[in-house]
Amino acid sequence: MRVFITGASGHIGSALVPELIDNGHEVLGLARSDRSAAILETAGAQVWRGDLDDLDGLQAAAKTADGVVHLAFKHEAMASGDYLSAIADDFKAIQALTAVLEGTGKPFVGTGGTLMLALSGIQGRAGTEQDVVTGGPRVEAENAIIGLGDRGVRTSLIRLSPIVHSSLDHHGFTHALIGIAQAKGVSAYVGDGANHWPAVHTLDAARLYRLALESAPAGSRLHGVADEGVPFREIAEVIGRRLNLPVTSIDREDAGAHFGFLGNFAGVDNWTSSAGTRQLLGWEPTHPGLIDDLNHGHYFDKVTA
Repeated sequence: MRVFITGASGHIGSALVPELIDNGHEVLGLARSDRSAAILETAGAQVWRGDLDDLDGLQAAAKTADGVVHLAFKHEAMASGDYLSAIADDFKAIQALTAVLEGTGKPFVGTGGTLMLALSGIQGRAGTEQDVVTGGPRVEAENAIIGLGDRGVRTSLIRLSPIVHSSLDHHGFTHALIGIAQAKGVSAYVGDGANHWPAVHTLDAARLYRLALESAPAGSRLHGVADEGVPFREIAEVIGRRLNLPVTSIDREDAGAHFGFLGNFAGVDNWTSSAGTRQLLGWEPTHPGLIDDLNHGHYFDKVTA
């Protein structure tokens, strides 16, 4: 299969490209810079120059492919507080990519997040693949992708854990939490810190994207979740120990001031199941869990050097 990937040189893309090539697929990766193009060429992928704002280019690339995986997102805009703009641009890119796939039966794998389940009010139980949210960040895009399953596109949507971790991660939420702890001089959690965050290793996530591309039925919601719920306090404790910083509780009303763009998420309970995904695709995570990976130390090599 010839697969067009947006975000191909990014965190998950850097694992997905070799995962696909090693399993007999041909990869065409979107690159917005010379550096990204060089990374893709070194990995054995073909390069399509452009970005998420080049909607005509996205469509042209998708037309040449047998399937599309959409990983790219304007994370810089999100981190700077312009989350709504990033969401709007992401939806435009999705609409452009899927418009040329309608009626073809080709696969399109999109990306969402499990945090939307918690933000929608799912508390006190594990969120599942069957849970459907009607409103909230990135929800319109998710539901549009699922709906295209009835219009001749074999769509699937992977709700990723908020923490996707490994030595390939250079800018994710784990690094953000470490950076916040360094800047504030404490590693914090909200309230008693018993709220849960799910997590998944990058290489396990990449394998899930491949399986979804190859065989997920049209309209599938999938969960990129290995650790179904790590207590946030445990994450803070590891960060505090590795940075030799105190670990402390903060009040919920102070979360925004302390955590910045993560303030709305740090205290939510996002316990999430991936049982349906595992059963549907035979996906079983095999790589280290979050706490083991944090204890391995690679996240702290530079900050403690």
